[in-house]
Amino acid sequence: MIDVKIEPGWKELLKNEFEKEYFARLVESLHEQKRNGVVIYPPGSKIFNAFNLTPPDRVKAVILGQDPYHNPGQAHGLSFSVPEGIAAPPSLKNIYKEISTDLGIDTSSRGGDLTRWARQGVFLLNAVLTVRANQPASHSGLGWKEFTDAVISLLSSRREHLVFMLWGNYARSKSGLIDHNKHLVLEAAHPSPLARGAFFGCRHFSKCNNYLIANGIAPIVW
Repeated sequence: MIDVKIEPGWKELLKNEFEKEYFARLVESLHEQKRNGVVIYPPGSKIFNAFNLTPPDRVKAVILGQDPYHNPGQAHGLSFSVPEGIAAPPSLKNIYKEISTDLGIDTSSRGGDLTRWARQGVFLLNAVLTVRANQPASHSGLGWKEFTDAVISLLSSRREHLVFMLWGNYARSKSGLIDHNKHLVLEAAHPSPLARGAFFGCRHFSKCNNYLIANGIAPIVW
């Protein structure tokens, strides 16, 4: 078995995935690319950042992204998030706008680091966990999707009363992995400006908190 450096709760939950052949191939491919001088984002210590910040028994909500940011200094293992000191990308700016409209919160001065959400139980999962520098979707065929599909399925089966936020067609394609009788599944257009504002008005943040409160779970401070 590959010794994956990941939060103990996730390590136990995902131990069967780590033993599968596809995962061994994935790890070897990453090592080979590194040996050949390929720059990969995020840095190795941040690949499982979402998992390490949000153990499986503390997950309240899941926000599913597709691919890490591929420009220098942006990716740090949390979907839609960038490290402190990096300007919020366009999709995140639109997420902040929706939060402001939905909850009446002033988000105008916020940076792009969503670590605060992750520590509250917002699992910021990308479907693909690595990318080659300046080459979007370059690792989409490595096996990460099989891995993260298993993560979503395990959360659905092992937990109750989670909120899954699926934004855009890619994220919405994961809806079938989730038990809709046990969880709240919220779907909307992608927050990217390319969606021409279709994301606005979804009110997912108030819907999430109302659902959590109704099930005796502390809401997220968005």
